[in-house]
Amino acid sequence: MALDRRIEPWSALLDEARGDGRLVQESTEGPRRARPCAPPSELHPDLLAALGRTGIERLYSHQRDAVHAAWDGPVIVTTGTASGKSLCFNLPTLDVLCRDRRARALYLYPTKALAQDQARALAGLGLGARVRPAIYDGDTPRETRAQIRRDANVVLTNPDMLHVGVLPNHPAWGELFANLAVVVVDEAHVYRGVFGSHVANVLRRLRRVAAAYGTEPRFLMASATIANPLELAERLTGLEDFALIDDDGSAHARRRIAVWNPPVTDEALGERRSALGEAGELLARLVADGARAICFMKSRKGVEVLSQVVRAELAGSAPELAELVVPYRAGYTPQQRRELEGRLMRGELRAVITTDALELGIDIGELDAAVVVTFPGTVASLRQMWGRAGRRGRGLAVYVAGEDALDQFFCRHPEEFLERPVEAAILDHESPLIHRAHLLCAAHEGPLDVHDAEFLGPRWEAHAEQLEAQGHLRRRPTAGSFVLRRPGSYPAAEVSLRSASPDSFAIVDVSSGELLGTTEAARAHSTVHAGAVYMHLGRSYEVRELELDARRALVAPFEGDWYTQPKRETDTEIMRLLDRRAHGGVTLSFGEVQVTDTVLAYQRRRIADHVPIDLNGLELPPTSFATQALWYELDAGALAERIPLAALLGALHATEHAQIAVLPLIAMCDRWDIGGLSTNHHPQTGTPTIFIYDGHPGGIGIARTAFARFEELCDDAARLIGGCRCASGCPSCVQSPKCGNLNEPLSKAGALALLEELRADAPAAVAAPL
Repeated sequence: MALDRRIEPWSALLDEARGDGRLVQESTEGPRRARPCAPPSELHPDLLAALGRTGIERLYSHQRDAVHAAWDGPVIVTTGTASGKSLCFNLPTLDVLCRDRRARALYLYPTKALAQDQARALAGLGLGARVRPAIYDGDTPRETRAQIRRDANVVLTNPDMLHVGVLPNHPAWGELFANLAVVVVDEAHVYRGVFGSHVANVLRRLRRVAAAYGTEPRFLMASATIANPLELAERLTGLEDFALIDDDGSAHARRRIAVWNPPVTDEALGERRSALGEAGELLARLVADGARAICFMKSRKGVEVLSQVVRAELAGSAPELAELVVPYRAGYTPQQRRELEGRLMRGELRAVITTDALELGIDIGELDAAVVVTFPGTVASLRQMWGRAGRRGRGLAVYVAGEDALDQFFCRHPEEFLERPVEAAILDHESPLIHRAHLLCAAHEGPLDVHDAEFLGPRWEAHAEQLEAQGHLRRRPTAGSFVLRRPGSYPAAEVSLRSASPDSFAIVDVSSGELLGTTEAARAHSTVHAGAVYMHLGRSYEVRELELDARRALVAPFEGDWYTQPKRETDTEIMRLLDRRAHGGVTLSFGEVQVTDTVLAYQRRRIADHVPIDLNGLELPPTSFATQALWYELDAGALAERIPLAALLGALHATEHAQIAVLPLIAMCDRWDIGGLSTNHHPQTGTPTIFIYDGHPGGIGIARTAFARFEELCDDAARLIGGCRCASGCPSCVQSPKCGNLNEPLSKAGALALLEELRADAPAAVAAPL
């Protein structure tokens, strides 16, 4: 232990936290030795020479394996953070470019910073005219775009630009498509949910346009570790026979992992000290003790506040260190971002506090500690953030839990948390509204015909016929192909890759006139009603007015100390049954439903303690959308034997909340992607029924996953509630921050009793008296 203290600046800190109970679990990973090997001798001599000039004389074993696999077919690489995944796709791509001067490659990145990082890496290899990388995104000056189309043989862009700027204008990109040899998709795990369902359609359109020019590019992908990498690769591209490279041959520093739970301040209410305050002290201590650290926060406002807290903690004892703690978030100018990244790379800073802008694979130099404040949404993201720690032979990875249900679930089951497998990335390229929108984009790029099943899927024609019936497409009488009914239209401009429905509301900042983004019409009434506090890229805004006719919300920057929660009435109508099975004495169903929401009011609550401030009425019309849902019907008679009638609705409601809270453990989603309804009598089933549905129009596969893994959902929900020490329900178990009934009524004990019935083969949890 004495040796530990000499080489690890956090040993004393962990000792203190272990003693007062804040450190609820710790473990150690690594170290792991690298498995080096020689670069494949078959690589082009100029590329081998370039590797030597840059000091790369040996590869890791997985890099060599990836190169050989890429020569045979499509590949996805899922080795760990800082394992050199970029070389896995750069080497085979550059080998092609060195051998064929006409060949082209297309690199897709989810962020501009990642594309810039990769462009620098490619230029740094010094291959001269053989490799001519160029970034093509919204910041690219118009006067240079024609030159990029003509001269660049590596085009780095993002899915949005590919969707709206490149594919619809493919004649201008004829040289690229006619010689397209490789498509690289980095950070593929980002492409899930609504965004992933859109990107899957964009990549199918890319393959279709390339085929029209006579090329069939090789797809090379890289991803953080997820449960279903091959399935993700195939669903994103529509291709089969991907090779998986997941045997990491890179070195791994010894890393200490700590699960940190802020102390309880009110036992009965289940309240704890704020995670932000706890993280501020922890980070200041790490910096003062000599560690270089990165800290991840969900919100941009949280990043700024935590930066101020850490600086204030250091100002008295080490003012020279306080100036070396900086925030890094979305919203900076390109110049500010490059300056910060440079200071990080050069090791000039002691701590950086960031949103997920730095979660992805940007090279920011060597760090000792990574602190994640509250659960980032998925275990996969958490582990990728933790992977930032330990670049100098030692590392500390800390998870500071919040009071949210998932955070406290992990703190009550920390051993399982550290061993829990990463989640599966879910997407559905045939989600009806998304798929049909991209069929219109594809029809703009070229007539749809019988050959398109290879790219667009076997059911594209049925969707096209629906678009024909709606007046968007017309069928050519002789050729039988489909074309746009309005040939001059530009469908791609009307499709946002982050929205499940083309029917949307614009969100406009009245202080600057800037269009911040859009929100689906089905969600607008509950998220951007007048008076709502709305978060965009981690920054808070207050909605001044929701203009229903103009389809826009007018917002202004907000610095208040409260948040808002809508009160709404929800109805579900079962439209189509797709699957059904029995489970634990209930009938479990999956199918299509129509959800109707009426937002009646909104409640303001203080951020510090969640105490309600007031309730404000709203007059908004109902909104409806079709989506996918699972629902289960309960036997009212059997329930009456366990749960008093007065507690039944609260038991159903609390069960619904708990299952929605833990569903992200199974699917890579956020609880805000999921909706629910519980009722003691549904008019169509005639019995007590709980619905859990995709919160996006059309559905994206979340409810389908919950239906398939319902047993796990019940087990996790029961342990979430049963392990919480509160008396009757709190934000750490059955209360939900998005509840449309403002968390009334709820019966924690009733939910435990109900979940015991559902867990047919699981040991019973201990229920409190009803």
